Amino acid sequence: MRTLLGDSVVESLSILAMNSPTIDILVPVWNDPFETRACLAAILAHSSGARLIIVDNGSSRETELMLEEFSESLGDHGLFIKSERNVGLIAAINMGLARSDSDYTVIVRPHVTVQAGWLEALVKAAETSGAGLVSPLFRGEQAPVMPDLASSCKIVESCTVSLATLLLRTEMRSVAGVFDENLDGDEWCLKEYVRRIAAKGYHTCIAGRLRLACAAGQQFGSAQRRKEMKQNSRSAYISKWGIARHYCVYFGAEVDVASFGDTVAAILDGARQGHHFTLLLHRRQYAVFRKMGWNCLHTGIALHQVSLLFPLRDLLRKIVALRSASPDLLAVRGCSETQFPGIDSAISLDELLSSIRARTTTISNHPQEVLS
Repeated sequence: MRTLLGDSVVESLSILAMNSPTIDILVPVWNDPFETRACLAAILAHSSGARLIIVDNGSSRETELMLEEFSESLGDHGLFIKSERNVGLIAAINMGLARSDSDYTVIVRPHVTVQAGWLEALVKAAETSGAGLVSPLFRGEQAPVMPDLASSCKIVESCTVSLATLLLRTEMRSVAGVFDENLDGDEWCLKEYVRRIAAKGYHTCIAGRLRLACAAGQQFGSAQRRKEMKQNSRSAYISKWGIARHYCVYFGAEVDVASFGDTVAAILDGARQGHHFTLLLHRRQYAVFRKMGWNCLHTGIALHQVSLLFPLRDLLRKIVALRSASPDLLAVRGCSETQFPGIDSAISLDELLSSIRARTTTISNHPQEVLS
C-alpha cells in the first residue's frame, strides 16, 4: 500500500538540532478526514524534528483508517491514541498530554493550517519570555477572537488564548496539572487554566508576529448542552477565582510616573489575575510608559493618552465612553492628592493594590522577572 508520506518528509523529521528543545505536536481529531489530512500534512511539512501525537476522539471508520495510515508512516516520530467514543475535546487533549514527555507540547486542532516558521516562533516566544503558555494570533472569518496588539509589541502577556493552537511548557504541567475536564471546552476551561498556572508563577503570552489561518472549529453536543456547560463553568470559575474587574486609573496631570515601577508591577500582577486596567495618561506620562516598555506588558492593560488640547474635556469624554462600555467600571485615584474627574466614588490606589496582593501571582522563583 502506498503511504501518505514520502520518504523525504519522513527523513526531514529526523533532523533535530542537538541543543533544541524537544517538541510534541498534539492533534485531537473528531471526523472531517479531509480537513484533518490537510492539517497533518502542513504540520509535517513545517515542523521538522517534532513528534506528532494524534488522538482519535471516537471518529468514524473512514477517519480512523486515514489516521492509522498516517501514523504508521511516521514510525518513531508519531504516536497514535484511539478512544472508542467521543470523550470531549478537553479529555482528548488530556489523553495526549499524558503521553507527551517532551520539553514543549503544542496543541493544534485540525481546522488550523500551520505555515513555515510557525513552530520556531512559538518556541522562541516561550524561551524568550519564560511563559508556560503561548498562543499565536489567527486569521479567518471564523477564527478565534484574540486581543489587538500594538505593532511594536512582539510578545505580550495575556489571559486570552485559544486551544486552536496552544504551546504548553511541560515543566509547568508537572506543577499545575492539566485542563479541568469538568469545565467547558473553550472559554472558561482556558480562563481557569491560565489563572491556575498564574497562581504557580507561570505566565501566558501571545506571539504577536505569528498569525495562523484558522477555519471554524467543530462543535460537539447540542447548543443547549453547550450553553448549560458554559454557564456552569462560569459559576465554578467565579467560585474559585472571583470576579474579574475593570479598573480605570488616573494619576493626575502633574505626577511623574517614571518612578512608578512598583505600581506598574502590581497592576501587571492584577492583569495576570484576569482583571482589566485602563490607564488614563497625560502626554508626558504616556511617553514614559512607552519608553519603559510598559505599553507591551499585558493585553489586560490599556493605555489611553489624554489630549493636550482641552485635557479635562477629553478626560470626561473618555470616562463617559468607558463607563458606557463597562457599567461596572471601578475608578481609581492613582495618587492620594489626585481627584478623579467626574467621579466622587473613586477608590484609592492603596485599596486597589491591597485587593491585588490578596491573590498575588508573584512567585519569587519564577523564571521570568515581573518587570525587566
